Amino acid sequence: MAPVLRVLVVDDSAVVRQGVLLLLEYVPGMAVEVASDPLIARQKMKSHRPDVILLDLEMPRMDGLTFLRELMREEEPVPVVVCSGLAGPGSETAVRALQEGALEIIAKPQLGVGDFLRESRARLVEALRNAARARSRLARRGSPVRGEVARPERPERPASSLLTVTTDKVVAVGASTGGTEALRQFLEPMPPDCPGIVIVQHMPEQFTSAFAKRLHQLCRIEVKEAASGDRVQQGRALIAPGNRHLRVQRSGGHYQVALLDGGRVSGHKPSVNVLFQSMARAAGENGVGVLLTGMGEDGADGLLAMKQAGAATLAQDEASCVVFGMPRAAIERGAVDEVLPLTAIGEAVLRRARRTRMP
Repeated sequence: MAPVLRVLVVDDSAVVRQGVLLLLEYVPGMAVEVASDPLIARQKMKSHRPDVILLDLEMPRMDGLTFLRELMREEEPVPVVVCSGLAGPGSETAVRALQEGALEIIAKPQLGVGDFLRESRARLVEALRNAARARSRLARRGSPVRGEVARPERPERPASSLLTVTTDKVVAVGASTGGTEALRQFLEPMPPDCPGIVIVQHMPEQFTSAFAKRLHQLCRIEVKEAASGDRVQQGRALIAPGNRHLRVQRSGGHYQVALLDGGRVSGHKPSVNVLFQSMARAAGENGVGVLLTGMGEDGADGLLAMKQAGAATLAQDEASCVVFGMPRAAIERGAVDEVLPLTAIGEAVLRRARRTRMP
């Protein structure tokens, strides 16, 4: 028998608590508890630790963002799905919740909540199960999820034949929980002549555009949500849209990106493994791979593929990570050249990108 998935609903609305209880009580393998605010939730967690939390943001005594921040500081954080009227697509509050570590955002209407919950039952169940799987991957600390994690792909052609046309460097970055803030710290100091950067940040659809625009306002380089055919070039960072995989491809003497549909890879869409494996094929030793804070294992196998293709590979250290799951998995696979604090990664990337390999 499959283990029971323990869900804790933290919401000050009695309508929401009762509605979620009624929706999920007949879902096989789910057990639901409720709490009207984070302080009550903390008491319940002492006796029955949940596998996943469904969290409102606007509550008495302690707001949801503060509670989320506290949860993410724990040694093994409980995955959180935010369901809130303050978290509409592209809203600053939604981006902030993702920045603090929420794995999924579901926007709740101010009116008609009962009807909304019934209509969103399938999405709610899927979000809770996906978040719980992220926790189980973290607990295994690097052992692959059978049938789910993409295995490293060898370059389709030797790196030497790929690199005869260009020596332009490309930086590929993967991040998940805590990654929105880590990416801001990584990108803000980047100079206008930095190498082209491609990014996968685990983030729901409709939020990546607002996130990219916010970074563009803060940074000296161009930051945009990627579109198929966008060129990877100096002074530009391209962020994969939510619910689309991103690959880097060679086109003559330059690189460009392609967006792809398809299923989840390593439990995610977009997947860091998809990006990194395309980098191994297209860029070879002209690539620099960076794995930042995140829950789970996505990117570990792809970073190993990049290293095997001759790329420089870096990972964020445990002390500066919100969650050390993804970097830890890559380190345990032997995929990382350097493990560095977040504040040192940008300088290391520029140093590695300027380095020319001797024949």
